[in-house]
Amino acid sequence: MENISDVTVEECTKSRYITPMRLKYKQNGSGKIWDAMQVHNSVAVLLFNKSTDSFIFVRQFRPAIYLNNSKTEQKNDEVIIDTDKFPGSLGITYELCAGLIDKDVSPTEIAKMEIHEECGFDVPMESIEHVTSYRSGVGTTGSKQYLFYAEVTEEMRTGKGGGVVEEGEMIDVIEIPKSEVMTFVMDENINRPIGMMFAVLWYFQNKTKS
Repeated sequence: MENISDVTVEECTKSRYITPMRLKYKQNGSGKIWDAMQVHNSVAVLLFNKSTDSFIFVRQFRPAIYLNNSKTEQKNDEVIIDTDKFPGSLGITYELCAGLIDKDVSPTEIAKMEIHEECGFDVPMESIEHVTSYRSGVGTTGSKQYLFYAEVTEEMRTGKGGGVVEEGEMIDVIEIPKSEVMTFVMDENINRPIGMMFAVLWYFQNKTKS
């Protein structure tokens, strides 16, 4: 997964996932300009494996993280990132199971699909608990993410997960023991999103009360 090579950077003129836009507006009579992107809303799922007393997360390479952990340089007619100086490991993240809402179904149905595709568990819809929703990327995208919680057991495992290969996904499924998870999510040496940290804190506030 960390074996990244031949990296070039170019202008994004058309995308299936983002639409760059420039907003011009007046605020209290003062003219302003703001660049933003329209993107899909998404779901994220905090998974707890009752059989192993551990949390299930996913590990993957995120190009945007890699770009922001690296530096570009001009080489001949291309803008590149030198992977000898900036290895692919700089773009590896640890995240909740998650996915875009790009189908005409409910967020809960998307969550069920993502749990199976990414982590290999078949979870009944009624066992997927809606926690809350929030806005992510408020300075650039403003998209909504729906957070869910689900408990699984090894008896519910129907596959190895790893994402949809045909869609280019390459995902590792990892488990972190409950006794170690707070240290893990607070570790500044790993790339992890704020939603993952919030979800774990929510768990300890709401699921471990006597």
